[in-house]
Order: sequence, then C-alpha cells, then structure tokens
Amino acid sequence: MARFATKAAAVTAVLFPLVGVGVAGAQNQAVDEKTGPVSFANVASVRIGGEGQHGGALITETQRSPLLPGQSKLGTDRVTVPKDDGERATFGGHYAIDLGRYSGSQDPYPAGVASRDHNVVAALQATTVPTAVAETNYALRDTWQGGAKPVDDTVLVLEGAKTAVDCAAPAKLTGTSSVARLWVRQAGGSLGIVPMPGGNAGLQLQNLRLGPPGDITNASKDTTLSDLKLTRVAAFDQLIRQDGWRGGDYTAVAGWRVEITTHVKDAAGAALQDVQTNVVLGGVSCSVPKGFVAKASGTTGGGTSATQPAVPTQVPAGYLGAAAPDTGSDLSRIPLGIGLLFGGVFFGSVALLLGRRRKSGTD
Repeated sequence: MARFATKAAAVTAVLFPLVGVGVAGAQNQAVDEKTGPVSFANVASVRIGGEGQHGGALITETQRSPLLPGQSKLGTDRVTVPKDDGERATFGGHYAIDLGRYSGSQDPYPAGVASRDHNVVAALQATTVPTAVAETNYALRDTWQGGAKPVDDTVLVLEGAKTAVDCAAPAKLTGTSSVARLWVRQAGGSLGIVPMPGGNAGLQLQNLRLGPPGDITNASKDTTLSDLKLTRVAAFDQLIRQDGWRGGDYTAVAGWRVEITTHVKDAAGAALQDVQTNVVLGGVSCSVPKGFVAKASGTTGGGTSATQPAVPTQVPAGYLGAAAPDTGSDLSRIPLGIGLLFGGVFFGSVALLLGRRRKSGTD
C-alpha cells in the first residue's frame, strides 16, 4: 500500500508581545482584546488532506492588529513557504510558494513579473476601525518536476494579487480579492495568461503537470497529474488559521483559496491514490462587535494607510500533523496550544496515511 506520511517538526516560536505598549498604555486600551474590533493578515498557509482527514499543515506568521491604533506588518525575511527544513517536513518536500523579493538566479516568475516585497498588514485605524491587507506576487512551484531553473517548476502565478478587508461598521463590512494577471502552466509546457472569473466564480483547471506535495512510493511524474480549483475566500471557516485568529459578531474575509487534487499513478498508469492539498494565499479578516461605532477622528479604510508606527503584534507561525483534534465543522482551524502561543517549543512526531486508494480502473 502506497503511503504518504507527514511529520510534525520541532517548532521554536519567536514570540512578540500581543500589545506593543507598556503598563501605562495597557491601562488605557483603546479596544478590548477578546471582544473588541480586530483584524488579521496571513500571507500563505497550507493543509494536506481533505474533509475528514487531518494531515500536515503549516500556518505562517499571522499579523494581528494592536489594541491601540497602529499596525503590525509581516517582515520581509519571509519570502517562501516553506522557509526551512522544519516547515518543509510538515507537508512534504515538493511544493514551494514564492511570495517576496528574489535574486536574479532564483526567479520563479515568467518574464515581465518584477521582483517585489510583499505588503501584509493588520491595522487598527485611529478611528478604531480594523483593516487588513495582503498584496504581493505568488508563485506555486513543484520541485518534483526537476526543472533546471525555478521558473521551470512554476505551475501557478498570481501576479499583483491583493486581498483587503475593512470593518467600518457592523453594516459596512468590505472584503475584496483581486489579481492583475493569472499565469498557469499550459499543456505545451509554457506559462500562459488565463482570465480569472469575477465575483465568487472559481477557475477550474484539469490535468496539470503537478505532483503530490511529498514522496509517494512508486509515483511517476510522467503519469501523475492534478486538478486545481482557484476561488476567492468567501467565509471565515475557509481560512486556514490558528486558534489565536478569531472572528467577532460581524466579520469580513478575503483571500485566495487553491484546492489541489493530485491523481497519483505509477509508471504504468495504474492509480495509486488521490492526495488533496488546500492552500490559502493572502488570508485576511476583520471583525467588530455588536454596537460598534467608529470614533469620529481620523480616517477609515486602507490597512496600508495607517501612519502609526508598526507594532510587533502577531500570532507566530505554527504547524501540526495528524494529532490535530477534530474541530467539528470548522476543518480549517489549527489549534496551536498554550505553549506555542506563549513562547514554548512544541515537539511532536506524527504520521498519517493521506489520500484514498482509487478504485481500480478509474482515472
């Protein structure tokens, strides 16, 4: 029986304070930490396994808006997912997501897509309105393909992707997900531009030269293909998030959801198993409680327009494997545990058979 296993890696969390203020400031909090207006921004997260399956998962650093007006911004050192061997071990060693500035020799994008830093910000405006934005270029690569250059392994590119939310009032919530150009690896081998439907309509692609996220015994890259669906995040439960990432009485969301079903076959074309991979790019949310009224001063809207100094406020990156407990209908939520949230080191070793053996004779 072919098995695809993931292991939770040792995690060393570099923690930042949940509030970037001293004791005096904490005594005059602008918003309530547990129920007040809040926003979150995440650049990319991955989960292996479909509904009812708990495979490896990785959630990158999630920015959280501070309790006083200000902003929390993702550092520019995060340019790929996974960024190290520990993260790579959580969902296999084949996939890589590029999302920041790159050196010339490591260009994963087609010609004409410029290198740029990402802009991932969760902010509390001077009016106490929570906003968030995530914008950058994303490239999904499958290193299993063995291309001579990084761009040779690129399967999907979201150029000029931007997701943003603004919670100005309970009756005035906005969430948008846009992209300048969408590139997909064509049947002929080159990256080509394809149109992205507007609204909640998704883009479905079949038979992409894209393998599973990790090693599977007897899998052949010549016969293994994947189906991919790209949609806009439309509900809070579609985000892949930590326990520290909360909603509120009124919540707006945005993001790009990539659902991949890989039909793994051997060299003779016999079906081995299907593996499901879910990716959320630029997941953002903002929430306000019942009765929320923005303050009159300042401006609302635009997570990137906050002029206050950046506050180091974030839920640290975390990853768990098959030991993640069932969370009911919310299958996108990853509990991190009190140790990880407050600076502990989490060690685990888990494995899970992912995918399902396909019926004999099916494609």
